[in-house]
Amino acid sequence: MTAFSGTVTQAVYIVTIALVIVGIMRLRTPSTARSGNLLAALGMALTLGVTLVFIPLENWLVMTAMLVLGAMVGTFAARTVRMTAMPQMVALFNGMGGGAAALVALGESLHILLQGAVPPLTVSIPGVFTVLIGAVSFSGSMIAFSKLQELIGGRPITFGGQKLLHASLFVLLLLAAVLVVSGGPLGRLMPLIVLAAGAAALGALIVLPVGGADMPVVISLLNSLTGLAAAATGFVLGNDVLIVSGSLVGASGTILTQLMSRAMNRPISNVLFGAFSSQKDSAVDSAVGEVRATNVEEVATLLAYASRVVVVPGYGLAVARAQQQVRDLMVALEARGVDVRFGIHPVAGRMPGHMNVLLAEADVPYDRLYEMDAINPEFSRTDVVLVVGANDVTNPAARNNPGSPIYGMPILEVDRAKVVVVLKRSMAPGFAGIDNPLFLLDQTRMLFGDAKTSLTELLAALRDVG
Repeated sequence: MTAFSGTVTQAVYIVTIALVIVGIMRLRTPSTARSGNLLAALGMALTLGVTLVFIPLENWLVMTAMLVLGAMVGTFAARTVRMTAMPQMVALFNGMGGGAAALVALGESLHILLQGAVPPLTVSIPGVFTVLIGAVSFSGSMIAFSKLQELIGGRPITFGGQKLLHASLFVLLLLAAVLVVSGGPLGRLMPLIVLAAGAAALGALIVLPVGGADMPVVISLLNSLTGLAAAATGFVLGNDVLIVSGSLVGASGTILTQLMSRAMNRPISNVLFGAFSSQKDSAVDSAVGEVRATNVEEVATLLAYASRVVVVPGYGLAVARAQQQVRDLMVALEARGVDVRFGIHPVAGRMPGHMNVLLAEADVPYDRLYEMDAINPEFSRTDVVLVVGANDVTNPAARNNPGSPIYGMPILEVDRAKVVVVLKRSMAPGFAGIDNPLFLLDQTRMLFGDAKTSLTELLAALRDVG
């Protein structure tokens, strides 16, 4: 690399770092999030371009072809994916990032070792770290993707001796990491391979016992691991862009994970290992009572004469793609003088901020969205709560049934409202696979059917109410 190309490369790296930082800062609010995403993407595009132009590459034609192919696949996936599939796409892309970081560190280490050289500690230590957490992030994200895609069950998957297997595998990985750092050139090869394979196995084993209700927290955690893996790869390659951008992703993902765990009143260790501590009998989740079905005319009357209405969205809203109908209903009710708010649970949906993104897409004002702690005190003063596709996050068993698998998880306390109307296709349980006694309470009415169709009919019926 000439002095000129080196100067240009470093200048572009600085611009990229600035764009990434500003881009992440602009992700804080929906009004600036799109431009923030574009700025960060522009920065990465500049870095890729300068890499292809100024940095000597042995197989630049292959790399260019892979770059174009990856861009085509990514663009197609981003433009065609439905909002219902967005969480699993996030998990899939995140896993690809972790796997790529692990492969880069693994390839760099193997290249040095096969030449009979010993990599310096400044390369071997971050290399071991990258392979370890990158492989964990990759396999863990693939299991998360499989659960979200319903290729495997959403309930915790446990088996006998799982704790012992985890502990043994963790000790093996520590031993392999020590041997990779301290062994001779050829003596490090096998421990390095064991480290990569064992870390991939550990990532899958960690996510398998995680239940569906905890999946947003796990996705956030895996995202932070991918960021840390990218940062460590930057140390291996001496790349400042990777170090800064990876650190930002790792730090923000870690903070988000902590905030979500705190909101659920559960430490991250309980999210990851809670399924091991006790196996609940599914019988304790069953509730006894009577289902009270309703119709759009009755619900329209309830809403028209209410003073305050709270809408609680869930994954069913995304499945039905009914966010626009929810917004139209909000506008119609506000024209009647009804106070309409949205109650957002921190883990509603399948990924962090899922409901916020969904409602922002329909141009629901952000000041109408209330977090769980802010909206819970309002339910006792609410005339009607409209639960659209939410299940586990409204389950009162989390508050009053010690035998429930979700006991202790903070919920949206919709059962304290005067009337609760639940829009749902059937009485099937939610992603956590447990019954919801909310559906059998005296003040609850079930409006069965597709949420989009029900809301469209409800809006028409509302216009007929005097």
